[in-house]
Amino acid sequence: MSSSKRRVLIAGAGGASLGTETLKALAMTGRYEAVVADVSPMAYGLYQPQAAAGHVLRVESYMDDLIACCQREGVGLLVPGAEATLKLINGARQRLLEAGITPVLNRSEVIQACSDKSITFDVLKKLGIPVPQTRVLTCAEDLDDFPVPCIIKPATETGGSALVSAASTRTEALMYAQWIWTAGLKAIAQEYLPHSDGEFTVGVLRFGSWTGSIAMKREFPCKLSYLLKNEKFLISSGYSQGLIDVFPEVCAQAERIAVALDSQGPLNIQGRFVNGMFYPFEINPRFSATTYLRAMAGFTEIEIFLNHLAGEDSPPKPQIKPGYYLRSLAEMYVPADRIKNAL
Repeated sequence: MSSSKRRVLIAGAGGASLGTETLKALAMTGRYEAVVADVSPMAYGLYQPQAAAGHVLRVESYMDDLIACCQREGVGLLVPGAEATLKLINGARQRLLEAGITPVLNRSEVIQACSDKSITFDVLKKLGIPVPQTRVLTCAEDLDDFPVPCIIKPATETGGSALVSAASTRTEALMYAQWIWTAGLKAIAQEYLPHSDGEFTVGVLRFGSWTGSIAMKREFPCKLSYLLKNEKFLISSGYSQGLIDVFPEVCAQAERIAVALDSQGPLNIQGRFVNGMFYPFEINPRFSATTYLRAMAGFTEIEIFLNHLAGEDSPPKPQIKPGYYLRSLAEMYVPADRIKNAL
C-alpha cells in the first residue's frame, strides 16, 4: 500500500456496475487506493487491475465481514457500489462510524425519500418541482382513469431499469403491474414522457454551499443503452452514453431538485426535456455508473466528495470537456485457481 494514498473500500462490484465504474474513476485521481469487496467470487471488480485488493464476503455475516475487511485493509472510507449495499451501509451508518469508517453517502432522509419512487415524486410535487403524473397501484381500479400510454415499474429496486415496462393500453398496464405484484414489490404507474427533445442523465453533487452538476444527453445507438425502442416507446437501460455538454436549463432544474431535497452528497437524476422543462422520472441518491465517463469529462464527483469528507477546501467548479462519451462491455480472463474464496 502506498502511504501517500487514502484507502477506500468499494462494496459491490459486479460487471459494468456502479462499483466497477467508481473503481476506474478513483484510479484516475492518483490520490486514492481502492479495495473491492463483493458477495460473489465472480464479481468482475474483484479482478480489475485498478483494485488494490479484492475480497469475497459472506452473505450471512455481511456487515461483520465488511467492517473487519475495512479494518484489516486500513480503509477509512466506504463507498457503496450497488443499490443493495447502499441500503445496508445506510442502515449501519452509526455502527460504521463507531468503527472508524466513514460511509460515503447522502443524508439518510434523502436516501429514504429517493429509495421509494412512490414517495420521491410525492415529495417533489409538494416541493413545487414539476414531475410526471405518478400513482401507486394497489388494484386494477387504480388504472381506470390513469392516462395511457404509461410506464409501469416497481417503486423500489429498479436499478438498470429492472421490471420497467411500457403499456399502450390499461390491459397491458394491469398485466405488467401484476408481474411486479407477483414479485412481491410495490407497483407504480407513471406518465410516459416523449423523448423527442432529449433524455438526460444528470449528476448533482452538493454539500454545504457547494453545488456542481453535469448532464449527458443520452444517445441510443445500440441495444446496450435501451430496453425497448420502437415507434411508440423508448425505455433506456442502465448503461448511459451520449453527449456531455453545457445544458444550462437541464442542470439548473436538477440543482433545484437537489436543493429542494436538501441533498448533501451525490444525486443522480434521469429525466426528459419536454416543452422547455426538465422532468425527472428516476432519482437515485448515490453516484451513477456514469461516474467514470463524468470523470473523463472533468467532473470528478467522487474525488471531490471524498476530499470534502477528508476536510479539504471546496474546489472551484469543474470545467467539463464537451463531447461524446461512449461505452461498451469489457472481457476478462481469470484462471480457475485465481477465483477468490469468502473470508
